[in-house]
Amino acid sequence: MKLVTRTELGWPASAAPTQTSTKGVKVHYEGTPVSTRLLSDHAACIAEWKAIRKSHLANTKENYSDVAYNYAACPHGYLLEGRGIGKRTGANGNQDLNKGHYAIVGLVGSEGLTEPTDAMLSAIRDGIELLREHGAGTEIRGHRDGYATSCPGGPLYAWVQKGAPRPGGTAAEPKPSTRPAVSLAHIVAAARKDPAAAQGHTTHKAEVLLVEKALKAEGLLPAEYVDGSFGTKTISAYARWQRTPAGGGFTGADADGIPGSKSLRLLAARHGFTVTA
Repeated sequence: MKLVTRTELGWPASAAPTQTSTKGVKVHYEGTPVSTRLLSDHAACIAEWKAIRKSHLANTKENYSDVAYNYAACPHGYLLEGRGIGKRTGANGNQDLNKGHYAIVGLVGSEGLTEPTDAMLSAIRDGIELLREHGAGTEIRGHRDGYATSCPGGPLYAWVQKGAPRPGGTAAEPKPSTRPAVSLAHIVAAARKDPAAAQGHTTHKAEVLLVEKALKAEGLLPAEYVDGSFGTKTISAYARWQRTPAGGGFTGADADGIPGSKSLRLLAARHGFTVTA
């Protein structure tokens, strides 16, 4: 998966409402002319995505809190972060529909660039599988399912109706995950045991290192404390993560530095690992 994060786009944490599960994912297109320049210039894809967000934030009628979609997919196979993991979409037509499905938009439109590339379809599939790892159910729908619209256009909707298969494979054969995983139970055990143990004590060191590296990348944990021990410095850093909007916006006793499912999954989604029970 080739993921471009909000940080790389220069965007702050999404202000969209939190929603940690849905029935599945809906696929969208832009519904307006899209330049074929995107096919040869990835910088144009990034500019297009930023322009979509800018137009949504300027839409006082809809009063969007952020770009409407959870992710976008470009012709070069990049998955571009929008609202991201654990956020309700604003793209499906009304609040009930938004609560039902997350949203991924392919950067194709009604004129110009209308046909998704295989790389774009693979990126949409990457987004579907990423969202499934973080609360989405198995449904894959088009925007027009349940709402009167032509979205996601003929070519994308035909692909959705086939089950959104990965090019060269089938919808029944999801791409195996190659991302590292941490166990929530292991991380919680380390957070409870390591601070009171002897200096240098580690519990589930390899998994803790993944979490500490993510905290370091967020600017919350100095490099010298990335050592595989979930000690007091890591506890403090994780508490700061829990208090951030990206980490769930927890307060009081809920931001005590002991990882919970939601905050850990939000961290994992931003830093390329998954969370098991």
